[in-house]
Amino acid sequence: MPDALPTALLDGELIATSDARVSPLDRGFLFADAVYEVVPCYGGRPLRLDAHLERLAASLEALGLGNPYPAERWRELLAGLIEANGSGDLGVYLQVTRGTGKGRDFLPPSGIEPTVFGFAWRLTPPTTGQLERGLAGVTLEDIRWLRCDIKSTALLAAVMLRREAAEKGGDEAILLRDGHLAEGSSSAVFTVRDGKIVTPPASRERLPSITRQVVGDVLDALDLPLEEREIPASELAGMDEIWIASATREAFAVTRLDGKPVGDGRPGPVWKRVYDEFQALKQRECGE
Repeated sequence: MPDALPTALLDGELIATSDARVSPLDRGFLFADAVYEVVPCYGGRPLRLDAHLERLAASLEALGLGNPYPAERWRELLAGLIEANGSGDLGVYLQVTRGTGKGRDFLPPSGIEPTVFGFAWRLTPPTTGQLERGLAGVTLEDIRWLRCDIKSTALLAAVMLRREAAEKGGDEAILLRDGHLAEGSSSAVFTVRDGKIVTPPASRERLPSITRQVVGDVLDALDLPLEEREIPASELAGMDEIWIASATREAFAVTRLDGKPVGDGRPGPVWKRVYDEFQALKQRECGE
């Protein structure tokens, strides 16, 4: 990921990223008592911002944490952060913690104010060579907690899994739980076999991915049906295509899984149609 851009958001104010400071007694630091969002922006315009704000609100509600701003104020703050960093194609990170207490107590104190932090970075589109090569996936047992539907900053398990995948030559960890496909360490997963596109259904053990919804809309535009069902791990080796979908990677083909080719080892024709239509959707929704 590229470096953070010069201007950050802290508690409603735009400041130099290098000057941003949060107390070490902040509960986000001590307990990961916090949630976050990553919003992709194209030409300075957020993609599906309403959906991201709705998911943020749902995560805050699940933690019993009050939303610090109404949706319109979030939009204003995000617009200001984007403009201050030169607009263009950006990834924007937003984080809300429960706030800063007077010590370390598992029971949150009452009356503290949430801490709101945000920053941005440049989104760099993949090269033609990267798209043609695709990604390498590594299947690993899902060791994360049981509320992955909350977009929590408690990402240690995902960090461990991504590191293990990288040590095995992978670009993404494809997670398995109870003998079935869960999702990627930071992505949704789609599979194709005999022309049928399948993805696991929503559950508490999977993040309600906004990009997964975008891909669903892309498939609708292409008149390609999508089936939602549990996918046994044993089926993965026989898939013709596998893709991941995330805010900053969009839809990306997985061409190798556990060191073996997926299909013929090249991005498949269904993915190619999805990728092209995804770019068209971005232009429709964010283009001038």
